[in-house]
Amino acid sequence: MESRQKIVIFLVAIAIVGIASYVLFGKREMRKPIELNNKNQSLNVSTGPANSGDVSPISGLPCADWNRRPVAVMQPADVPARPAAGFSDADMVVEMPVITASVTRLMAVYVCGNPDDVGSMRSSRHDFISLAKGLDAIYVSWGGSHFAKEKLNEGVIDNMNCNNDGGKSAAQYCYRKEVGKDGIVRGVDTGYAKFAKLLEGAKDFGYRLENKFSGYKHAPEVALENRPKGGHLRVAFAGPFAAEYDYDRDTNSYLRTWGNVPDIDRNNKKRNAPKNVIVLMAQSEQIEGQYNNVQLGDPWYDTTDSGDAFYYMNGEQKRGTWKKDKSDIQSKLNFFDESGNEVTFVPGQMWVEVLEPGQTLRWEPVN
Repeated sequence: MESRQKIVIFLVAIAIVGIASYVLFGKREMRKPIELNNKNQSLNVSTGPANSGDVSPISGLPCADWNRRPVAVMQPADVPARPAAGFSDADMVVEMPVITASVTRLMAVYVCGNPDDVGSMRSSRHDFISLAKGLDAIYVSWGGSHFAKEKLNEGVIDNMNCNNDGGKSAAQYCYRKEVGKDGIVRGVDTGYAKFAKLLEGAKDFGYRLENKFSGYKHAPEVALENRPKGGHLRVAFAGPFAAEYDYDRDTNSYLRTWGNVPDIDRNNKKRNAPKNVIVLMAQSEQIEGQYNNVQLGDPWYDTTDSGDAFYYMNGEQKRGTWKKDKSDIQSKLNFFDESGNEVTFVPGQMWVEVLEPGQTLRWEPVN
């Protein structure tokens, strides 16, 4: 049996096991719906820039390219595609299911970072397009579902498609990396791009390159002596897609493990270790064959645009809510605390996990 067939069978098996586990054994304790401290209090959303100075609007970190428009790149979670290239340089990474209770996919968003390679790259999904639009990002993918390509063809977002089958054709800025012993390129996880080439392509297409995203609030991190000793977070996507984080007191970051293996950036061999981990609860359902829809406030298929949220920063867990106004595709994904105020994050990378109700979320503090 060819290796590609084995991979397909493996992924199908994971999907079946994940869906069965979700239905039969989903754990729902400790995640009752959150109510604001003041039920009549409206959510407080800032309208102006969230930060001052020459800092990334997403990470809050100073850099030479702080005012560069975000570039959002679709990347797979497939085991054969690991380790991925570029995540350690991203200002934000969004990870969510693309098959209900099963396979996940990621979108890395770059403002300050300039990775060598980004990849491997994978196809677009409409849920990610809506989130990227809210970040004022240029959206990059390698192909897409027909739901996503329909939106790209409508021009709802400035985009680049390395597969030339929808949206703005951009194959000239991308390349295939993995070649077999016979010299033939195989597999769906072999597409990459040099980040510098993507920036070149955006310029060639005449896209605006200056950032207009209002951003997220940041404040200085807690002093070392006031940080807890540690903590362990498990975000239980199905099987090898599960993510875990170990809080490191010295760096005030969360060391990421992926499928029981330390998550290392292929480019620079650095451990992926975000400063902020954000877990959103959102319902997912299959809408056609292999394609699903996650209720994250997109204006096309969603009926809800808010839900519970959990925030991990400075070694602690806090609860709150999220919202993305489904009546406005340009609205950002907002994060609120239990009082309805926008969350203030630690300067540094934000890793957003979108977990389905019924999948396990577990935080074990070490004081």
